This record gives sequence, structure tokens and C-alpha cells, in this order.
Amino acid sequence: MGLEICAKCGLPKDLCVCEQIVKEEQRIKIRTEKRKWGREVTVISGLDKKEVNIDDLASKLKASCACGGTYKNDQIELQGAHKDKVKDLLIAWGFSKDKIDVT
Repeated sequence: MGLEICAKCGLPKDLCVCEQIVKEEQRIKIRTEKRKWGREVTVISGLDKKEVNIDDLASKLKASCACGGTYKNDQIELQGAHKDKVKDLLIAWGFSKDKIDVT
């Protein structure tokens, strides 16, 4: 039958809830920093790179916020002030509202 089973939860791959559980357990911090020449950068930290595809998440955030950015030093950096929009996007993508801190 070729049914793939998840090694973590034991459910079939199409019913696996491991990624959703991991998303709800992440403690994410969002802040804005001033950089050279007064430019603002939104920094998202606290993501577990072993459990969440951070490169894919950074690409989605950059496209949704229509800005440039990068992933380095275990945090995502977006050009510009996007704190509220990033929080709303992360909640829409399944991250827990209570575990996102905006400073």
C-alpha cells in the first residue's frame, strides 16, 4: 500500500500533526532595531531550526512584507518595521499567539 508513517507520532504522513505541535510550542521574539544611518530592521528570534524550515519561513515573510531580509545567527532579519504584520502572519501560519512576544 505504500503508506508512509511518521516516526515521531506514528500517524500516516497526511495526518501527521508533529509540525503543528512544534509550531505551537515555539517561543518567538519580535523586535525592531535601528541600524546604520537610522534604518530599521525587524528581527525574529527564538525559532528552532531543527523543527521549523527557517529558510522557507524567511522567504514567506519577505514576500508577504514586500521587503528584503536574511537569515543569520539563528534569527530572521527583515528590512523595515514590520512587527505587527509579522506577528499576524505567524499566527495565521499556525504559531501560538500566546508565545509570540513583540517588543
